[in-house]
Amino acid sequence: MKITGVEVRTVEMPLVTPFRTSFGTETVRRAVLVRVVTGEAEGWGECGAGTAPLYSSEYTDAAADVLARFLVPALAGVADLDAHKVAPALAAFKGHRMAKAALETAVLDADLRARGVPLAHALGAVRDSVPCGVSVGITGSIPALLDAVAEYLDAGYLRIKLKIEPGWDVEPVRAVRERFGDVPLQVDANTAYGRGDARHLAGLDPFGLLLIEQPFAQDDLLGHARLAERITTPICLDESIVSARAAADAIALGACQVVNIKPGRVGGHLEARRIHDVCAAHDVPVWCGGMLETGVGRAANVALAALPGFLLPGDTSASDRYYRTDLTPPFRLEDGHLAVPTGPGIGVAPIPEVLEEVTVATTWVPMPS
Repeated sequence: MKITGVEVRTVEMPLVTPFRTSFGTETVRRAVLVRVVTGEAEGWGECGAGTAPLYSSEYTDAAADVLARFLVPALAGVADLDAHKVAPALAAFKGHRMAKAALETAVLDADLRARGVPLAHALGAVRDSVPCGVSVGITGSIPALLDAVAEYLDAGYLRIKLKIEPGWDVEPVRAVRERFGDVPLQVDANTAYGRGDARHLAGLDPFGLLLIEQPFAQDDLLGHARLAERITTPICLDESIVSARAAADAIALGACQVVNIKPGRVGGHLEARRIHDVCAAHDVPVWCGGMLETGVGRAANVALAALPGFLLPGDTSASDRYYRTDLTPPFRLEDGHLAVPTGPGIGVAPIPEVLEEVTVATTWVPMPS
């Protein structure tokens, strides 16, 4: 495949409601999109980095810069380029997994579109729809939280995830359990706790949670392993899992019983599939997380979530969970599921007039002829 050039585009998408986690509140999704242009097709990818380096060290403006200045030019000398050659070509550059993932996905999308192959088929999907959960941010009060959960359950979501932090954990969980009974429920700490909080986190055990996600710091696998010995709630790792090797290490240490796979966090969908395979080999269930993606990123994630090892509902929510108008034709919830795109590549593309309206910056990086 011969690339003509790559467009790096920054968009700003207002969220339907503010989304608060233990590390901050977002009201606008400032995202980087990558468009790879070849002689046969165009491909799209989305970078999951946030506006500020709070979830990880990456952030939107840095991703746009490193893509245009280093990552895209690094593909110029790759002969017979395909998606499997992207990661090796970018390996010299440390970190920036989300930016690398966006570029790899765009290359993969262009290649698959040219060959008429859906991404789900290329990854090894076994389902034509995926069950959907929803992530509920920290609210200003428990009544507001209960109203939000009720709305999502009425919409048909099959699992509720509550964001938690010190001071907002046991009581909100208790309130949701008392109001909604045995609805599938899990919590996400986004690294907000430390080893000294183990006894307090054990207070979540009576509520029958599916899992507690990433209670401790990204690099504290030993702390998670020790916590697993003290609580009965299964531990799921998110930020800690940056590669298939990291997943294998975490499983070997007993640091997790479940894994959240986010393609952006691990460098792309090809590495995400390797993590899926490692977890499946160890009978560790996985599910697909989200980073407030537009329809571009959501389409690729839904395809991934259709693989056989994704045994729990993911955060691949419908478009209207986050946006009044999505960049692509909207993903709609049907009986608690999203349909897996069947078109070539990721199966969707941005709507031109919507894309232009939300674009705040573009950079075109030509490739040598």
